[in-house]
Amino acid sequence: MGNPTLLINNIDVYYGEFHALWDISLQVEEAQVVSLIGANGAGKSTLLNTISGVHRPSQGTITFLGKEINGLTAYQTVAEGISLVPEGRRLFPRLTVLENLEIGCYLPRARKRKNEVLRRIYELFPILNERKDQLSITLSGGEQQMLAIGRALMCEPKLVLFDEISLGLSPLVIKHIYQRVKEINSQGYTVVLVEQDIQRSLKAAHFVYIMQEGRIRLAGRPGELTSEQIRKAYFGI
Repeated sequence: MGNPTLLINNIDVYYGEFHALWDISLQVEEAQVVSLIGANGAGKSTLLNTISGVHRPSQGTITFLGKEINGLTAYQTVAEGISLVPEGRRLFPRLTVLENLEIGCYLPRARKRKNEVLRRIYELFPILNERKDQLSITLSGGEQQMLAIGRALMCEPKLVLFDEISLGLSPLVIKHIYQRVKEINSQGYTVVLVEQDIQRSLKAAHFVYIMQEGRIRLAGRPGELTSEQIRKAYFGI
């Protein structure tokens, strides 16, 4: 086995004086789907934001493709090949679907391949092609989530971070979104997936980390973890 795509060693993260993440270590192998599972407040989104450069660890290291990145800003991590699909989608509501997608390819290398990448995103989410001239605010919740994913793919990342992509969506739409995540992974993208839903995360992932109160409480392959182990790690009881 070669070097992992993402390697995190013993990071701590603070919000002011609040200690949000404690001694977090994990690794993500190339072309894996890794799920971070935990209840609200477990630290999952904080960890994704730290990987993507929104927050900086007070100690420890984050290494991506062999390069230490924990001192980089958010836009610099995008340039390195990491893209975040944020919780709540965070689209530009008064821009069209196409304009939102184009914002995702601001990197010079991505702009050169814009049309090719757009074609692949429209194949993944045909509805975005149909809606490309509509304002994003007019889309349904599921369509907005597809657009947020498409925008994250426009810079052709090597690692995609998905933060609570099923939030507020119907079961049918969630199923469709997860099918597309599986397809994205099959195209060679490495994926880190944050979810509260235990069963969905276990089904989607090659490897799982369970977080509780800012710490990793359990890690392993889904088939190797018992229901009792998962329950104790998730709820802390």
